[in-house]
Amino acid sequence: MKEYYEELWASLPDDLEPPDLALRRAFARSALTAADRVLDLGCGAGDLTADLAEMASQISGADVSETALARARRRHPHLDLCLVPIDGPLPFEDGAFDVVFSSEVIEHVADTARWLSEVRRVLAPGGRLLLTTPNHGRLRLLLGGVERYCDPVGDHLHLYTARSLRGVLSDFGFGEISVRSAGGPPLLRRLLLARAVR
Repeated sequence: MKEYYEELWASLPDDLEPPDLALRRAFARSALTAADRVLDLGCGAGDLTADLAEMASQISGADVSETALARARRRHPHLDLCLVPIDGPLPFEDGAFDVVFSSEVIEHVADTARWLSEVRRVLAPGGRLLLTTPNHGRLRLLLGGVERYCDPVGDHLHLYTARSLRGVLSDFGFGEISVRSAGGPPLLRRLLLARAVR
């Protein structure tokens, strides 16, 4: 799987603008304070990490792809960036962060249980998890078909609805869970925005 992400990042154009970037940026910015220590988990090219650095006291970006991090270092040399294993523990101390922001990542994670356990471990007590992921509500699937959202050779391993995302966060001990949809007309919104507290 790691090779897949290295090849994917090598093939992406430098000027690629991620989907729903403005919505994801506004969501993250609305939840941060100047005192927060933030981990952008799955930071990719680092553009959101750099934007959020203006708001937090400390920010680190982490990704499973060395190619993505090389691009992030070229674009944002001032950022603290870290390579993380695709299937292992995160290389951070317990309670190291007040906020873990992870945008368009959870749907790609093979071992969601381990990943969420690690996210919870690196969050300080009372720390906040901010997630975005594609919304796969029943109407979207009915109109588009599951194949549209889950390519058999693609990298989306999980499809989330607001209810399933809320459920998995609850199952892993998160509280004060809020999941809302955004981006598009009601009933067809394409993005889920989730907040939860450790």
